[in-house]
Amino acid sequence: MRLAVVSDIHGNLRALEAVHARIKESSPDIIVNLGDCVSGPLWPEETAQYLIAENWPTVRGNHDRVLIEPPVSGLDDIDAFTHRCLSGASLAWLSTLPTTLLLAPEILLCHGSPDSDETFLLEEDGGNHFYPSGEDQVRRKLGRADARLVLCGHTHTPRVVHLSDSQLILNPGSVGVQAFPGLTVTGSPHARFAIATRADGAWSFSQGMIGYDWTEASARAAAAGFVSWEHGLLTGFGAVSR
Repeated sequence: MRLAVVSDIHGNLRALEAVHARIKESSPDIIVNLGDCVSGPLWPEETAQYLIAENWPTVRGNHDRVLIEPPVSGLDDIDAFTHRCLSGASLAWLSTLPTTLLLAPEILLCHGSPDSDETFLLEEDGGNHFYPSGEDQVRRKLGRADARLVLCGHTHTPRVVHLSDSQLILNPGSVGVQAFPGLTVTGSPHARFAIATRADGAWSFSQGMIGYDWTEASARAAAAGFVSWEHGLLTGFGAVSR
């Protein structure tokens, strides 16, 4: 069995198109999406329609949830921008997404953690950076989830964690945003994804990075007035204050 895993697209259609083209070369049995699909100053409506057409198993991210929860007036700038761009059909699709999804007894999809779309399952919040959680911390955040393979996103940080009882957790990183204001810095603008393969009862993983036209994405963010996204999309680093 071969799974392709994407997450945290954030409306970056150009990155999604590039990732999808590369994924198809691996001929996966299924492609799954771990949420935060459209929120961003790029192509939110176009990305929603692309995902609707593909119909991949998808769970709801924290930004997806905020877009469909009242009151709309409580949205932050990026979600308010996104909400204005989305059609009723796209908002309706977001509202149908589950918070978690069990593909089989062995495979659990979530955005943050099995219990919360805002929990950092594999990392701790250091104030202005992430640092890895210890095994006991990861187990606490997993709660009662006992799937052999747990797929999560949210932190935009590619990682595989192998717990001592052989439970595995994969974060594929972010398709669309490599430097998220505040915490995430990958250091390159390449779009991320992962391939998980099960053979002879064992899972193996490959983390993918693919180039796309990040200059176009950065320029689009700048034109929408989101300067913090402009630099991150272009470089994979946060903007330096001067």
